[in-house]
Amino acid sequence: MASSSPPHSVLVVDDEVLVRMDLADTMQEAGFHIYEAGSADEAIRIMEAHPGIGALFTDIAMPGSMDGLKLAHYVRDRWPPTRIVVASGHTECGADVLPRGALFIAKPFRQSDLTRAMQAIGADTGPGGRS
Repeated sequence: MASSSPPHSVLVVDDEVLVRMDLADTMQEAGFHIYEAGSADEAIRIMEAHPGIGALFTDIAMPGSMDGLKLAHYVRDRWPPTRIVVASGHTECGADVLPRGALFIAKPFRQSDLTRAMQAIGADTGPGGRS
């Protein structure tokens, strides 16, 4: 089935509205099509509704049924090609706790750090969508 999402779509997940809006603006300025969610549950609903999302950017600390780290693992298991960046201002994450292929970025970060992180996971190369 064809996707209505552009090939460079990113789902930004953060429960802090102003932080999420700033992240979304930064990524949009970098050329990504953005979807936004305030919780893991909302993020999963968006991922299910928009199969062309190629990358997930999630904060770790979030209320709800799962935190951002659990969301990242869920997305990796359910949609393996999805590129993933996990962020936190409170927790450091090594490769041993991140999903395979995911990248961690510590908050606070500069716009250039965010852009480099998205490029490092290949979110700006090729379609990156899921089937």
